[in-house]
Amino acid sequence: MSFDTSPTSTTPSAPDLDSRFVFDFRAADDPGDGQRFSTWMSVEPLCRGPEPRPGWVVTSQAAVDTELGVLKTGKEADVFLVERAVPGDPTQEVVMAAKRYRGEEHRAFHRSTAYTEGRRTRNTRDARALAKKTAHGRAVAAGQWAWAEWEALRRFWLAGVPVPYPVQIDGTEILMELVSVDGEAAPRLAQTRPKGDLLSSYFDQLRDAMAELARHGVAHGDLSAYNVLAAGDRLVIIDLPQAVDIVANPAGMEFLMRDCHNVCTWFTSRGLDVDEHDLFGELLAAAL
Repeated sequence: MSFDTSPTSTTPSAPDLDSRFVFDFRAADDPGDGQRFSTWMSVEPLCRGPEPRPGWVVTSQAAVDTELGVLKTGKEADVFLVERAVPGDPTQEVVMAAKRYRGEEHRAFHRSTAYTEGRRTRNTRDARALAKKTAHGRAVAAGQWAWAEWEALRRFWLAGVPVPYPVQIDGTEILMELVSVDGEAAPRLAQTRPKGDLLSSYFDQLRDAMAELARHGVAHGDLSAYNVLAAGDRLVIIDLPQAVDIVANPAGMEFLMRDCHNVCTWFTSRGLDVDEHDLFGELLAAAL
């Protein structure tokens, strides 16, 4: 087992790696199989999580990353479990989720270009490659989706939206908080069967989160019970690379309405009396 840690030069707006951040400790003995030295100091500040950082984030240059296995596979990206720890120091160790967007030879991007309407491409060469769907264009797409998710996670976490804390981005790999409950990875909302007060609380939390996104002029764009984690009595929204600007994107309102439909359909099927048009109206009011 080994890490695929090759950075991509196609990540939009992502700073290039700077050799001055590579410290002498990397010249020591190589880590074991399935391990690597922490990449925290190998990326520029813009590629690290926002402050104030949670106390569990390990920033020591002596830390080692150990791959623990696959958490989830997908068409565009896979999520792995990675432990970052300082050998011999049990106070500095954490298990994170590592979301890795696939290279063009192993990826089947299915996200519609409708999501990216209103976004700017870094340069005309990349724009032409994207339009022609060349090999370079597919590589650019991987970097764009990874960077788009990274920026969304940073922005929404700072705004108080319940999303995983983004630890760092390195190429097309995003390290983020592992949302857990009782020591296990939290299930998706779709896998749960909440009733009564908990069901109502879940809807209130999701409505409040959607309203906060709307206040920032954004819709999730693909929100459903499959893109929300249930961590006990707390919900956390995930999978954000397609977040849509509801003003700049011509289909922004359609994406917002679809989010409302998906959310209300699931809660209605569980017995909660909610209406997608009422929710849509509340979100529009929040966006104004």
